[in-house]
Amino acid sequence: MDDTKALAERVPLFADLDEGELRFVLRAARRLTFDAGARLVRQGQAADTALIMEHGRARVISVLPGGGETVVGELGPGSVLGEMALLDAGVRSASVVASEPTACLSMERDAFRMLIAQGNRAVLAINYRITLALCQRLRVLNGRILAHGAGDALVATGAARAFIAREDTNPESLRQPCGFDFRAFLPLLSSLRAFDDDELDELVKVSQVFDVPRGALLFVAGAASEACYVVVRGALEISREHSGEQRRIGILGPGRLSGILGLIENQPHSMSATVREHSTLLAIPRAVFLRYTSAEARGAWKFQQAVNQELLQSLARTNNHLTRLISQARIRNRAQEAHELQQALAEQECRAGVGE
Repeated sequence: MDDTKALAERVPLFADLDEGELRFVLRAARRLTFDAGARLVRQGQAADTALIMEHGRARVISVLPGGGETVVGELGPGSVLGEMALLDAGVRSASVVASEPTACLSMERDAFRMLIAQGNRAVLAINYRITLALCQRLRVLNGRILAHGAGDALVATGAARAFIAREDTNPESLRQPCGFDFRAFLPLLSSLRAFDDDELDELVKVSQVFDVPRGALLFVAGAASEACYVVVRGALEISREHSGEQRRIGILGPGRLSGILGLIENQPHSMSATVREHSTLLAIPRAVFLRYTSAEARGAWKFQQAVNQELLQSLARTNNHLTRLISQARIRNRAQEAHELQQALAEQECRAGVGE
């Protein structure tokens, strides 16, 4: 393997880890070599491994709808391929082909999870950096969808637009006491299913549960991120202003998490959230959220998995939008627009190293 210190300096995923911590992580990795012209990964194949390039160069290639291929990027030492595969099963969004003899470190998802189960600080830090990368990709891709797909984005409901436009609306004044036995529902929610009873009770104790009526504003784009929300029942509509209109990005039903991007990135909300139908929400305050994401609370790793699953689900929805927009751009003979969108889709497969 290359010098460990040099690897830590080149790979953003390993930033700030000392040599001992990195050596511990790399015990779960194995070294692979590829000749020039060999495929490191193939678009459409199952993804269960991340590759960290030690040396060599490679091209990122995307298959075009209807046939043919296009090069959408180049990678060099320190680049990471398929880091999302460490979190969950998926498929490769692009092929990567070695331009010259190349060596990589390979880490499988199961090996990464075994390291996580040991509660090692370095592995938890790597997991958090992957989470942060997912947030950044989601922000960028949602922005691209709004910029390129103005005719296809769904307009938010009239009630949502009205609440967002009202400067005197106080979201907290619309919160009502929960009107049913919500606790019995929590183990059924996808984001909380892995929690045991004691972990759920602890989470409830440090959170707030309330009902909100249809049309109520939960938070608005640009406002400070003070909490994230688990939808216990009902649904939220997530929207964003673009070209003078409030456009819907998605709808979150029971078990989904909302408001996590701002908390993870320590930034204001980039979207607005309104209540699509009468809903019950579990609000997790910022301080509590940070305890869970820094592994300082019981069930922290389970909570981090729930956050990552939410981000991956949101990215999957965004990818579907991008795929549709690529097809529309090609039908309309907008080659440059199609190439830019194809590049955005394929770039999810990899992250360049420092200096690339």
